[in-house]
Amino acid sequence: MAGNFYTVQCPDCDNEQTVFDKAATEVACAVCGATLARPTGGKADIEGEVTETVQAR
Repeated sequence: MAGNFYTVQCPDCDNEQTVFDKAATEVACAVCGATLARPTGGKADIEGEVTETVQAR
């Protein structure tokens, strides 16, 4: 199972957090609790802005 890790900027508080692009559960911001990624059965729907690719596989 290959996937990418992205640094995503929270749209509410500008916190940056690392998110897996095939997240199986909803990913919330560690600071404000806003949703950063929602699972879709394949690639997750990223809610925030992707600022960089941390690791590509």
